[in-house]
Amino acid sequence: MSKILMITGDFTEDYETMVPFQALQAMGHSVDAVCPDKKAGDTVATSIHDFEGDQTYTEKRGHNFTLNANFDQVSAEEYDALIIPGGRAPEYLRLNEQVLKMVQHFFATNKPVAAICHGAQLLAAANVISGRKCSAYPACSPEVKLAGAEYADIAIDSAVTDGNLVTAPAWPAHPQWLQQFNALL
Repeated sequence: MSKILMITGDFTEDYETMVPFQALQAMGHSVDAVCPDKKAGDTVATSIHDFEGDQTYTEKRGHNFTLNANFDQVSAEEYDALIIPGGRAPEYLRLNEQVLKMVQHFFATNKPVAAICHGAQLLAAANVISGRKCSAYPACSPEVKLAGAEYADIAIDSAVTDGNLVTAPAWPAHPQWLQQFNALL
């Protein structure tokens, strides 16, 4: 089975982190969850984004998610695929040059990448989606377009695959998103 790298951070979206982390392991894949400046055993705070009829999602404090690998000890070359959860974490992760280089490695080597919700912010900052079809949380559509990608305006429970990239707007898309990502693995 595949060895997958998950790059996350504080205030990552709870479901978009925990569900793929557990589901991919249940399928037999190995998943290493890392965060810059943190080690295995450290936790990241998660947030729960819900759709309750307001103009945008609401946010509540989620669980603590325990990392199982050291960021400073992983090498993108050792992994078969990358997963980028959404939430507010990508907003900060995109400022880390080492994270950007890791993301770029997966595109340069055509390895599978799955990003959901605000994960597109990290893809845009890494300059890897130009000319691609990419979904994201609708509020991130300007960043997707400015990065030279075609924004895939799909249902919140849908996902889209373009080459080695699988993207989705938010956690309700988990079944489609994980199914399409697993097919690439």
